[in-house]
Amino acid sequence: MPDTGHVVDVAVGGRGDDEAEAVAAIGERLLDHVAALPEARDRGAPLELSVLLTDDAGIAPLNRDYRGKDAPTDVLSFPQDGALLGDVVISVETAAHRVDPAAGWTLEDELVFLLVHGVLHLLGHDHHEPGERAVMEAAEQALWTALGRVGTLRG
Repeated sequence: MPDTGHVVDVAVGGRGDDEAEAVAAIGERLLDHVAALPEARDRGAPLELSVLLTDDAGIAPLNRDYRGKDAPTDVLSFPQDGALLGDVVISVETAAHRVDPAAGWTLEDELVFLLVHGVLHLLGHDHHEPGERAVMEAAEQALWTALGRVGTLRG
C-alpha cells in the first residue's frame, strides 16, 4: 500500500522494547485498512494512533482507575475525536501468557490481535451483547486477514 501518512506513536513503559518497532509498522498498515471503514471515513486523514506497550504493573492501575477493575488486563482503549483515534494500552506481559507455540500462535500474533481489538474499540465497537460481539468479531477477522494474517481468530 502507498504511504498514506498515518501516524502510530509507540511508547514503552515496563515491557515491550523488543516489540515496539514491529507494533508501529503493523499499526501503520492497520490504519491503512481502518481508514477505509465506514466508522472511520469521517475522521479525516491521516489517522493517528498512540500505543503504549507495558506490563501488568503498568496496566493494572489504568484498569482500576478507568474501568473499576483492580487487576491487570490485556488491552485498554481510550478514544479521541477526529483523526486522532485515541490510545491503546497493551500489557505485553499478559499477551505473552497467551502465546501457544504448539498452535503456531506467537507473541506478535497476540499483539496484532490486541491492537486490532483495541482499535476497533476506539471506533465504537463493543462485545458486551451477543449482536455487538458478532459484529466486532467479524471486523476483527476482516482486519486480521487484510493484514495478511492467516487463520481464523475465533473457533
